[in-house]
Amino acid sequence: MASPKELLEQRLNEKFSGENFIFNEHRNELTVSLDKKNIIAVCKYLKEEPELAFRLCEDITAVDWATRKNRFSVVYHIYSLKMNFRLALKASVDEKDCNIDSVSSVWNTANWHERETFDMYGIHFNNHPDLRRMYMPEEFEYHPLRKDFPLMGIPGSLSLPKNKN
Repeated sequence: MASPKELLEQRLNEKFSGENFIFNEHRNELTVSLDKKNIIAVCKYLKEEPELAFRLCEDITAVDWATRKNRFSVVYHIYSLKMNFRLALKASVDEKDCNIDSVSSVWNTANWHERETFDMYGIHFNNHPDLRRMYMPEEFEYHPLRKDFPLMGIPGSLSLPKNKN
């Protein structure tokens, strides 16, 4: 019987023979890196393939690498109850073309995760049903989890409530 890692490698390479997947295992966690243009097709396959059945999108976040060519990595944490296995999918996003397709059509739970990632990192999720800020005011022009955002914030960028004392 194949391990979940072996099964995933085999199935993904068979189904998407033109994709250059990078499989990385660290401390019993598997990460699969892929091109952002294939994110919907790969996610849909991982969810709908009966043997894999990644039916839960637990989280979507991003990593700001600041100085790399592809500044951001969008990371999807998904889970298969059938295999009792967690998988991380990673897709690189360049700052100049700071967008990736929304997977909210695959997993409804992706809706809020993508909104949060948009709000904090400024990554636009194409075809998202309601992409708007979640924590910060709509008119706020910055993204607080980017590496270039000052640790103490930007003075005057947000109006704060008045001190009642």
